[in-house]
Amino acid sequence: MSVTSFSTDNRTYRQLMGNGLIYRIPPFQRDYAWNEEEWEDLWLDIQGTLSADGEPAHYMGYLVLQTVDNRVFEVIDGQQRLTTLSLIVLAAMRLLKRLIDNGIAAEANQMRLGQLRTSYIGYLDPVTLITQNKLSLNRQNDPYYRQYLVTLTDPLPQRGFPASTNTMRKAFEWFERRLNEYTSTQRDQGRALAQFIETMSDKLFFTVITVSDELNAYRVFETLNARGVRLSATDLLKNYLFAVLARHSQSEVELKKLERRWDTLVSRLGSESLPDFLRMHWNSRHSFARQSELFKAIRNRIQNREAVFGLLREMDEDVDTYLALNQPEGSSWPSDWKVYAQELRLFSVRQPYPMLMAAKRRLADDDFARLLRATVVISFRYNVIGSLHTGESERLYHEVAKKIHEGIINNYTLAVQTLRPIYRSDAAFKADFSEKSIKTTQSRNARIVRYILSKLEQQVGGVEFDYDSPAYTIEHILPQSPEAGWEAFSDRDLEEFVYRLGNMTIIESSRNREAGNKSFAQKRVIYQESRFRLTQQLAQEEEWTPERLAARQREMARLAAVVWRIDI
Repeated sequence: MSVTSFSTDNRTYRQLMGNGLIYRIPPFQRDYAWNEEEWEDLWLDIQGTLSADGEPAHYMGYLVLQTVDNRVFEVIDGQQRLTTLSLIVLAAMRLLKRLIDNGIAAEANQMRLGQLRTSYIGYLDPVTLITQNKLSLNRQNDPYYRQYLVTLTDPLPQRGFPASTNTMRKAFEWFERRLNEYTSTQRDQGRALAQFIETMSDKLFFTVITVSDELNAYRVFETLNARGVRLSATDLLKNYLFAVLARHSQSEVELKKLERRWDTLVSRLGSESLPDFLRMHWNSRHSFARQSELFKAIRNRIQNREAVFGLLREMDEDVDTYLALNQPEGSSWPSDWKVYAQELRLFSVRQPYPMLMAAKRRLADDDFARLLRATVVISFRYNVIGSLHTGESERLYHEVAKKIHEGIINNYTLAVQTLRPIYRSDAAFKADFSEKSIKTTQSRNARIVRYILSKLEQQVGGVEFDYDSPAYTIEHILPQSPEAGWEAFSDRDLEEFVYRLGNMTIIESSRNREAGNKSFAQKRVIYQESRFRLTQQLAQEEEWTPERLAARQREMARLAAVVWRIDI
């Protein structure tokens, strides 16, 4: 991003709404959605600044604006907060109007009402009573906001409006009640109302990020989201698609159709998951794009109404596969497919997703199932045991995805042959496995070790069992906190060997408690009683030393090369 396309500064609410600036929420931005819990939080935050010994200021977070001209800005992120603050000002204004109507300090309160309108709401034409608003809401909420709230209609109409508009009205009425309760006991309520708004406007401040176009806004979102600040990249993508459609079609039917389809996608995926899904979807069909490059790629390709609806149609085609990969338990996939997807999720390996999405679209089900299993094996060898850099694998998975999409690869054999460079050879895999340590103090790592041990036990004992069952657990042969009887291991050995795969076995939870930190001689007796062959075999060991541990791990590596194997 160039320096000229991006600026940031801190501004109070008063500074935001002053100097003749106008803010427009894009027509298809998210509807008003704050609930009572969020109203309450904001109210308490404002109250915390009002007393003499209260907060000197309250931070309202990031506000992302896109420049239209030197006076007009589109609100890319922050519309919920700006709308709510506007509702608070309007609630104070309607209370002032009621004081005026009741003849209470009418002249002074009329001046206060006019000042608040001019400072925060906009200019009211005295003939038409049409307001040139400082803030315009989206297409769903703006008509009610402009026609009834800004004009201080009393009472407000309630029936026949969209749900989000009713939510906005309820927010207005909620803040009106709170303001009335807060100021009605004071000698001059009109003065108290005006003072409340003035103090609020000076004490609440935002970090305002101003960008020149949608692409820079998307980059801001990616940067801030990477730092843990959640901004609505989903809304930005939606706004772009609707803007393209609006330029090429004036049909309200088409706009509503697009809105319904988009809302269905967001409902199924969740707004935070949609950018991730969109990247996976895009990379399963097009040239590779990183998350930071995605919006530019979409903008370059999606430029007319046909392309907009084509993108939505293709996204619909892929969403079930994405959801099944991320949440296999809730999918309609066959049980073996679900198991493979669960294993990929356990490994936290997502680089193959675009390839698998392309394969689900283009390959026969049998070929897809075989490729899904092959991906598990490759990921186990490459990622879990090899801990190799994901850059090469991501590049190769994308190459296969694109070739599957284009029909160049049309079966399992061609796909898996293309993946050969990231399939660790038996020799390399066994060498990696023979030295592997996994620290089981982390819950995800512990699940991976349970998974590994369960698969090895199935290989030697022929019995399949649920590695997540609380009836079984990981036994560290050399204990994590050893007592007497472990002189064969120095303190340095303890640190090096306790989390080696060769030092771990699967055992019944009750026997694990019985074994505790006892000596190996005492543990052997317990191991003999276990139902698990891997654990029974330990009872044949005369002693447990670094050498015997390493030998056992080499044998486990030999077994693993049989369990996690594909023929290429």
